[in-house]
Amino acid sequence: MMNPYWSPVVGRLSPYIPGEQPKITGLIKLNTNENPYGPSPSVLRVLKDEVAETLRLYPDPNSDRLREAVAGYYHLKPAQVFVGNGSDEVLAHAFQALLNHEQPLLFPDISYSFYPVYCGLYQINFRTIPLTGTYRIDLDDYDQPNGGVIFANPNAPTGCALPLADIERFLTRNTGSAVVIDEAYVDFGAQTAIGLIDRFPNLLIIQTLSKSRSLAGLRVGLAMGNAGLIEALDRVKNSFNSYPLDRLAISGAVAAFEDDDYFQKTRRKIIETRDRLVADLQRLDFEVLPSQCNFIFARHPGADAAGLALSLRGKSILVRHFRQKRIEQFLRITVGTDNECARLVEALTGILSSR
Repeated sequence: MMNPYWSPVVGRLSPYIPGEQPKITGLIKLNTNENPYGPSPSVLRVLKDEVAETLRLYPDPNSDRLREAVAGYYHLKPAQVFVGNGSDEVLAHAFQALLNHEQPLLFPDISYSFYPVYCGLYQINFRTIPLTGTYRIDLDDYDQPNGGVIFANPNAPTGCALPLADIERFLTRNTGSAVVIDEAYVDFGAQTAIGLIDRFPNLLIIQTLSKSRSLAGLRVGLAMGNAGLIEALDRVKNSFNSYPLDRLAISGAVAAFEDDDYFQKTRRKIIETRDRLVADLQRLDFEVLPSQCNFIFARHPGADAAGLALSLRGKSILVRHFRQKRIEQFLRITVGTDNECARLVEALTGILSSR
């Protein structure tokens, strides 16, 4: 029964359900796409230094130091950079600022499940575009009237990525509305579209420091695009929360961008482990979609995905199962350390051999 004090829109919402964050210890946690390696030691040193008397002061409301660091790293201008509390908040501002129009917003039918949640929250008309039979995005299917387009590249939870050339061709055709590309996983093998920003004023790129830079606990997200798009995000931010990032988040994020050697090293380790895990699962007869993320999406022809997830949980290994049409037989498995992935493969070998 709806609470009589709720606003009318609240009762119609279907909130996003995040991956389980268990309260018990000792689990191999391969269900939420967190980085298996800790942040850069430089980040930890900076955070310790930042815990000081200055915490009594408000942070910089514009996070200018971080915007400048991001701009320098990606060869942009600070006016082309926006930062917020994780990419989810940045996405929320983009939905309000850029994607709420009379024509429907377009996004894939299988993608990040926060997209329809935001449409419900902000009462945005939308249309989902089916992935192809091989679970890929075909941008030719988006050549239709729209009030905006958003997609993840690489896509989640499938892990498949679009070539940059396909994105560039689509942008030359779709000039009348904003195109938002969610690049949460781009650092694990896909091509970023940041280099297209100066050519396409309707392009907005959103990234996060939660995955490839091991800062999920600090909640730092980025948007990069034409200065006019960034101004729209700033206008929404300053009408909602004028101090989005605290002092710790700003300092830690700056240090993460400054330590590129550590970033590259851990990124490569995850890619190498992913490739070994794919080969190991294929030897167990799993079908694994081509992934350019820090996770894989796999199904087994002889085993029910929900049953596999439950059996793995009984062995203290968590993976993600989505009860969604077309993908209910897939498991999304985060790439952990070599040891964690070896234990996963060992557990699956035992489960499958006992059938």
